[in-house]
Amino acid sequence: MTDFLLELLNQGGYFGIFLLMAAENVFPPIPSEVIMGGAGVLVAKGEMAFWAVWIVATLGTVAGNLFWYWIGVRWSEEQLKTIIDRWGRWLTFEWDEFTKARDIFCKYGDWIVFLLRFSPILRTIVSLPAGLAGMKLWRFCLFTALGSGIWNAVLIFGGKTAAPLIERFEKFAGYGVVLFVLAGVLFYIYRVVTWKPVEAHERGE
Repeated sequence: MTDFLLELLNQGGYFGIFLLMAAENVFPPIPSEVIMGGAGVLVAKGEMAFWAVWIVATLGTVAGNLFWYWIGVRWSEEQLKTIIDRWGRWLTFEWDEFTKARDIFCKYGDWIVFLLRFSPILRTIVSLPAGLAGMKLWRFCLFTALGSGIWNAVLIFGGKTAAPLIERFEKFAGYGVVLFVLAGVLFYIYRVVTWKPVEAHERGE
């Protein structure tokens, strides 16, 4: 499994990493930790350059978040209710998670876009209230890039550091990747099954 993942990333190249990181911020089940960790191993092997991976990964993250920012800019909160009520189950977006992100954004301002890049749940959702609030595009891109840049660097460095152990215990590392991906898929299924419509949140259920 480890070899398959590394070969997949190697074949896709930098553009493939950009697409995967953009998709990771639009479609929840794709784990950035696996993508960046695998890229870090390729960096350790000399098959990719650290700075190139870091730049394209961060640009991909910004691009994925711009999708949600654009929705926030384009539609009103009432329209977002309709969208989340219709598609939220498959995107694992809960209405109360959006309102929490909105309230946090209103309380703390633009810098929360940077800080929430380190939150596994709210890091993408906060892009919606940022767009709704009319946060300046350049500030949104800057704070998203700063936060995701730090997070991506940590993951790449972690993969690079762990490369010798992964190579030494390749079989166990492969099992670890499978378990990590499986955990992500199971978590996604759990979120889909337990998802509540907008009306349920408004009733306080």
